Amino acid sequence: MAMQEYLGVDRLDGPLAFIEGASDVAYNEVGEVIAPDGSVRLGQVLEVSEDRAVVQLLGKSDGLRPADLRVRFHGHPMRVPVAREMLGRVFDGLGNPRDGLPAPIAEDRVPVQGSPLNPDARDYPRDTIVTGVSTIDGMNTLVRGQKLPIFSGSGLPHDQLAAQIARQAQVAEDEAAFAIVFAALGVSHDVATDFQRTLTERGSINRVALFLNLADDPAIERTITPHVALSLAEFLAFEQEMHVLVILTDMTNYGEAVRELSMRREEVPTRKGFPGHLYSDLASIYERCGRVDGRSGSITQMPVLTMPNDDITHPIPDLTGYITEGQIVLSRDLHQKAIYPPIGVLDSLSRLMKDAIGEGKTREDHPELADQLYAAYANAQDVRGLAEIIGEEQLSSTDQQYLAFGDAFEQAFVAQGQEERRTMDQTLQLGWKTLGHLQTAELTRVSEQAIEEHYPDG
Repeated sequence: MAMQEYLGVDRLDGPLAFIEGASDVAYNEVGEVIAPDGSVRLGQVLEVSEDRAVVQLLGKSDGLRPADLRVRFHGHPMRVPVAREMLGRVFDGLGNPRDGLPAPIAEDRVPVQGSPLNPDARDYPRDTIVTGVSTIDGMNTLVRGQKLPIFSGSGLPHDQLAAQIARQAQVAEDEAAFAIVFAALGVSHDVATDFQRTLTERGSINRVALFLNLADDPAIERTITPHVALSLAEFLAFEQEMHVLVILTDMTNYGEAVRELSMRREEVPTRKGFPGHLYSDLASIYERCGRVDGRSGSITQMPVLTMPNDDITHPIPDLTGYITEGQIVLSRDLHQKAIYPPIGVLDSLSRLMKDAIGEGKTREDHPELADQLYAAYANAQDVRGLAEIIGEEQLSSTDQQYLAFGDAFEQAFVAQGQEERRTMDQTLQLGWKTLGHLQTAELTRVSEQAIEEHYPDG
């Protein structure tokens, strides 16, 4: 399709350029806004009608006079260069190098919005990714091809947990090719520097492609960064046959950017001022993962969301929960006890876990051990509530054991160092060790054979 050029812009509103009379322009088409001095600002068609097109500029419009501008449409959607050499590199939110090195030689240029995946071609996720974090591996196992978000709150250590998972995650097969695509959305300069330093100093950067969209970058860039990162992930997974874990933090900043642009377009707001298309916007990101029948690669997502005022019913986490397959929830109560990572296991869930653990996958006792730990910890929480009313000295000996189990579970199983990577066997053995605070008669969710093999002596 040939390029089209228009003289003059009718109106500029922040990053939005309104061009009256534009015809034969397609949604998501790439456009260039050219200033009189020859400088070019890339844009993307956000809205199109019979007599008008709205272009989002991927940059600031400060100092531009609408009548002096030219707009050139390319006739195709935005494409991004992708290459295996992008692993070990740091980029801005649009995929431009920000580590001072030359741009990698592109092996392909792919549409930033991705290619539709036939649902019938999807393969069911059945294999695990080991994160090295016990509360995830043991009780909320991450499965290749899954979407498992982390729900957090202001001041909780979600950034540290995301970086730890990026450093430690691995697939079970040592020979399998594995990569991390890490996209930071709307983060401060300090946080971006910490991500880059942490991954570089720990030697993990060689298998990571890091995309950094900063808080002072344009909002439109924030809405594109996840798609740029996922375009690389799709290339690595489905063209290079790699297993790719995509970490997106913080998707709440993405949602806020969508709301800001929606307000500029004067769209009718819905809940808390967010546009009605927020659900489809989030789905267009989360659904770009999975496994494809006949191909060995996979894309797994762990988006991070901070919940304003710890409100899980806020539109962004609420809509995310409808699209994804579970959630990891960080607990403020555990954080106040100085427990890291403060993962509240009773509020967390991995819906695909049951199909990826057990004999021949992780360990034969894994499913029943996880069930028993859930049941015992829930009982321990009930006993803690009772102890606050009647006092610990009035509790029965069995209840006293559950109190001891609850403390051991939080201090030994949940809590671990930011540099501590636990294998799956270490996690499962630690789970059995905490169950040693209970009499075997209380272990109603595990088989006698499992108790004989794994219950700790003494």
